[in-house]
Amino acid sequence: MHSEDMEYLDPDALEVQALIAASDAYYVDLYPAESTHLESSDDLKKPNVLFVGCRIDGELVASGAAKIMHNDGNYAEIKRVFVLDRHRGKGLSHRVMQFLEDELRQRGLSLFRLETGVKQPAALGLYRKLGYRERGPFGSYRADPLSVFMEKQGNGIR
Repeated sequence: MHSEDMEYLDPDALEVQALIAASDAYYVDLYPAESTHLESSDDLKKPNVLFVGCRIDGELVASGAAKIMHNDGNYAEIKRVFVLDRHRGKGLSHRVMQFLEDELRQRGLSLFRLETGVKQPAALGLYRKLGYRERGPFGSYRADPLSVFMEKQGNGIR
């Protein structure tokens, strides 16, 4: 049995930088630059961002972030949900999402939004299972045939 731990991440830490680089490489392989909406390390340090990770047996293997936004209503945008390839299928993205949603609810937020891509069926399946529904672009996003925009009213029902 593995020990799994969730924690807040420092975007400047070397192991976190390595996970961000792996995430960037994954998305750049799937989508052209104009369809890739990744948060930079500097963006992940901003006070309106929660950036968390999951460890298995001490190794950082997954991450996720949430940006608290007020540009199109009050909501949190889920960003950077990523699991290293060799640890996919273990429910880690679900754990990261639940942790972020719980933290956001404690901060009084009840609307969660995200943008993901059409080439990520596992992510789309997870978000639908968690109660996210498709919607149009939000905030500063524009319509993109490679993007899927989703939202969830996070009223505490799990």
